[in-house]
Amino acid sequence: MNIRDLKYITAVGRLKSFRKAADACFVSQPTLSMQIKKLEAALGIKIFERSNKQVLVTELGQQIISSAQLVLKEVNHIEVLARDAQNPLAGNFRLGAFPTLAPYVLPKIIPSIKKQLPEIRLILVEEKTASLMEQLIGGELDAALIAWPVNEPKLMSEVIFEDEFKLAVSSNHTLAKKPLVSYKDLANQPLLLLDEGHCLRDQALQLCQLEGLNEMQDVRASSLETLRQMVRANTGITLMPTIAIQNHTADIQYIPFSRPKPSRRICLVWRKSSPRLPVVTILKGIILSLFKV
Repeated sequence: MNIRDLKYITAVGRLKSFRKAADACFVSQPTLSMQIKKLEAALGIKIFERSNKQVLVTELGQQIISSAQLVLKEVNHIEVLARDAQNPLAGNFRLGAFPTLAPYVLPKIIPSIKKQLPEIRLILVEEKTASLMEQLIGGELDAALIAWPVNEPKLMSEVIFEDEFKLAVSSNHTLAKKPLVSYKDLANQPLLLLDEGHCLRDQALQLCQLEGLNEMQDVRASSLETLRQMVRANTGITLMPTIAIQNHTADIQYIPFSRPKPSRRICLVWRKSSPRLPVVTILKGIILSLFKV
């Protein structure tokens, strides 16, 4: 058994196809199939059930693949440690952000990263918060931008800026001419929210419960841009983070709240054991310089 064999069986387990796994591992299908058969023979067990139409992982095979994934993760960690020891400011750096933040932050920080970290190959990932946390803990991401708080003992986090919410209403809405709004102004108003899994939805729901506001149960959006268009059509009102308000248009009004102003705190998060701390430190400085707390 060797590292190559572990890569082969995890690829087949993930893709459920010997052909796709061979392509992913940059070998021919006969080579991959032969090596897996040799491994099964050496272990005296079957990892996969094969047929002309599908590949199934046996129950024991799934346990073996899970163990193989842990081994490969540690092997990758060793390789990263060795590479970064030679040049900690080079190589791949995988940065994640959630969907209501990524389009507004990542494009602004990329030029500075390229300038200050010219040997870093930045890989950007846009996922919901739960997925980002899972990938961070699993070593698939080096750092991520996540809304505070972050309660995970394996991770470190630092607040890097605060993003105030404003009320987005159609210019034809009864609240459109108010210079400031209070939570009482939103009573009985149809509040538009994002779909399940978005941290911005969770933050807005906390406000709803606190102030007795009502969500529109028959409307769920998958992005801030969808919410913006629905507000423009005067379908309802919504909370819009300031960072997403880039161009004011005549048909939408973004109204500040009176104190206490609702907001979200954005953290940079990384693993405590990460070998990429030199890059994280520079990245943190870049974001702080562009987005003041």
